[in-house]
Amino acid sequence: MHVSHSVTAAGFWLGTLLPVAYLPIIVGGIDSISRLSLFLGLLVVHALALVVGHDYSGSRPR
Repeated sequence: MHVSHSVTAAGFWLGTLLPVAYLPIIVGGIDSISRLSLFLGLLVVHALALVVGHDYSGSRPR
């Protein structure tokens, strides 16, 4: 149970904070295949983090 809660919490916080990583990529421009791959990879990781962290109980008021 404790590991499951930790993974859910990590997914929630990763999904919350990961969009900050988009900013340097967007500001720097997506002008190559490697930058596009990095951006798309971040989107996939973000989507997975949102799926894993959607049941995090710390995000709901008590």
